[in-house]
Amino acid sequence: MRILIVEDQERLANLLKKFFESEGYAADYLLDGEAGQRRIEIHHDDYDAIILDLMMPKKGGLEVCKNIRNYNITTPVIILTAKDSEEDKINLLDVGADDYIVKPFSAKELLARVRAVTRRPENVLPTELIVGDLVLKPSLKTVFLAGKEVKLTLTEFRLLEHLMRNPDHVLEREAISSSIWDFDFDSFSNIIDVYINRLRRKIDFGRKNKLLKTVRGIGYKISAN
Repeated sequence: MRILIVEDQERLANLLKKFFESEGYAADYLLDGEAGQRRIEIHHDDYDAIILDLMMPKKGGLEVCKNIRNYNITTPVIILTAKDSEEDKINLLDVGADDYIVKPFSAKELLARVRAVTRRPENVLPTELIVGDLVLKPSLKTVFLAGKEVKLTLTEFRLLEHLMRNPDHVLEREAISSSIWDFDFDSFSNIIDVYINRLRRKIDFGRKNKLLKTVRGIGYKISAN
């Protein structure tokens, strides 16, 4: 899952980015509403949720939210606001915000709200992802191979989870990088290959039928077939 944070206080934006990354999310941040709206208009399909500060230079969160909804962009939006009157909250919801959180707030509460707005009945995420004898439990961040737990780093886990949410489908390198790393990631670097090789050593070592497969010139897929 990938989050866009648009917040003019760089220290707060950077803290939120690091917090979400520590929780297994990819996160980007921008420091003004105009740049945020531009990014959303062009790259909204890359993000699962958007966090907008209400008061920002150039364009505030209210205006950005209203504008992107006018473009029929439906990505969930959470507004960060210091205003807590009933009228202010109604205005935020009326322009298309999915939720709001009043400053000061805890990062854990914001994370809970992100999880809530990205939870859609038609897209309920499974409690387990299974490919052959490989089982991944997203909420517990655990992986089991033939019943034995496999220890993965956070990035290895995110990469494997992304592959297992798309079993038997070839994922292009750019699609993988945009889901796992931040917006400035160089998709032409070999970091994806490095992490794929790490996963292979942990889940494919000694197997005759490998789960992780390279599709030359395109990317990778995971399949039990």
